[in-house]
Amino acid sequence: MIEKMKKVYVVSSAQKKDEMLKGLRKLGLLHLSEKKGADRAVTEKYIELSQTINLLADYAPDKKEAKPEKKPLAGDEEFAEIYAAVKEGFEKKDFLTKEINLTVSEIERIAPWGDFSPSEIAELKEDGVELHFYRMGKAELKMLSENEEARFIKLSSVEKSETVAIIGSLPAGVSGTELSLPSVSLSELRAYLAELKEQYETNEYALKELASNDASFKYRLIKAESEIEYSAVGASTEGDDELCWLCGYIPDEEMPSFRSAASENGWAYAEDDIQSDDETVPTKVKYGKVSGLIKPVFDILGILPGYRESDISIWFLLFFALFFAMIIGDGGYGLVILIATILIRVKSKKSSNVTFLLFVLSIATIVWGCVTGTWFAAKGAMNIPFLRMLVIPSFATYPEVFNLTSADSQNGIMKLSFSIGAIQMAIGSLIAIRKKISEKNLSWISDFGWLIAIIAMYMLALQLVIGEAISIPLVFAMVGAAFVIVLLFGGMSPERTFAQGLKAGLADAFTVFLNTVSCFGNIMSYIRLFAVGMAGVAISQSFNDIAAGMGGPLIIFGAVVVIIGHVLNLVMCFLSVVVHGVRLNVLEFSGQAGMEWAGIAYEPFKEDEKLNNN
Repeated sequence: MIEKMKKVYVVSSAQKKDEMLKGLRKLGLLHLSEKKGADRAVTEKYIELSQTINLLADYAPDKKEAKPEKKPLAGDEEFAEIYAAVKEGFEKKDFLTKEINLTVSEIERIAPWGDFSPSEIAELKEDGVELHFYRMGKAELKMLSENEEARFIKLSSVEKSETVAIIGSLPAGVSGTELSLPSVSLSELRAYLAELKEQYETNEYALKELASNDASFKYRLIKAESEIEYSAVGASTEGDDELCWLCGYIPDEEMPSFRSAASENGWAYAEDDIQSDDETVPTKVKYGKVSGLIKPVFDILGILPGYRESDISIWFLLFFALFFAMIIGDGGYGLVILIATILIRVKSKKSSNVTFLLFVLSIATIVWGCVTGTWFAAKGAMNIPFLRMLVIPSFATYPEVFNLTSADSQNGIMKLSFSIGAIQMAIGSLIAIRKKISEKNLSWISDFGWLIAIIAMYMLALQLVIGEAISIPLVFAMVGAAFVIVLLFGGMSPERTFAQGLKAGLADAFTVFLNTVSCFGNIMSYIRLFAVGMAGVAISQSFNDIAAGMGGPLIIFGAVVVIIGHVLNLVMCFLSVVVHGVRLNVLEFSGQAGMEWAGIAYEPFKEDEKLNNN
């Protein structure tokens, strides 16, 4: 159920602005109609803290290692010291990393020349002997040797290049690559590198120790998020020198609590019903024990009904469970999902909507496996009397066991798929009709026209795909009648006169024609329940057949093929549920029910519960 909202204006004196904001945050009911950006300094503080926490995540203890004793939350002064130490640690890490890389590069550069003392060369220069070192080819060395004025010493080859030490510069016409002398010797560089690495390891250990304060960092991050929220709400508060005020929404059933808080805190307020042109009203869905099972799916998909839309949670859950069962298509897979869910429930030691939903989906899959006689796609399962007794022959995966043909079974499941589609879309039309009647919107008659079109298109699909005998003139008469009804009443609305609505409907004649054709496509799209389910069974059978051919000493490999094959197939079936099962609910069904999933989540200004729990 989508909860009814009230629009509320809260007013206080300008001097008590902070008191009002803190009181509203503690109350935790007001969803702001408009929220501005938070103060830049507060946002930057959060970003810096978040980045630091991400860097510290690399220093978290390995899961295989013994976890260190959890440290209590640090106080403000203690955390400030820890935070400063962490920042200093990462700054030192950056410096050491750069210094190590530079030192390694310098070592690699001069290592081929051997270990020599740059200071001794500098002393020779002070005494008037200026030595330069060059690398050159054999031709250049020969030219240098032929120059009588050149004073040089040939050194050992460096990386297949000739090297010389020469007093002064090279003579004209002789080219070479001069060695830029290092500031210290090779041995000193290596000692310095060892010292840097030791400092680096010490710093890494210190950061690892600091990372054990992860609870304090997470707490401070939550606190920083709360400060951003508070700053944004403060920036959104309007006022003048005397008064300040906020505008937002509160669920109608929570208004008594708000009125009581307003009286206690001395707030002035005004409340109003939601206007029809208000597009910023948030949606708060009140789930029941059963309808709440589908909430994890909504959260994953990121969909939420609009404030003025219908709550179709129950219908979504029922059809999603049915689609899941038909697409997974194997009772054996249902057993695997059920066992996995039980293990998750035992390990977590607590119930959740996710585990309950998995229980429902796995049981639905097992039931479908019983109806079709599909257990890991093994035909031998039909040799068990109990399992064979549960099968509905016209839906059987192995119809020959029941003296039927493959065509009989396929036609049975296709008819079921079309029937499910027609029923679901008809329910969508009825939901739209009910909603529009409550709003006194005459366009509900056009939804009744779509209901007639759905029935006609269902009959046409049965005739074209399965070959069932129907009255074609009746189908075309129903489609024609539906087209006219939609054309005449599709443009009606409470804001328009009958004549204006009629004019708007007639103007959309071409769109209505296309939507009528699309209605047939929507019914036909439900054949995917048959096709995808059959494909999954065929893949399982293929892996079973491959394994069956591996007898004798290859039986172990056959078992591996079966296990890997079924695991892969189960994963692909899950993906198919997301692609096909969800689509049928979110597009075909929701479109027929007039759902756009354009809801704004109800997010009241409140204190974070995690802050109160620490």
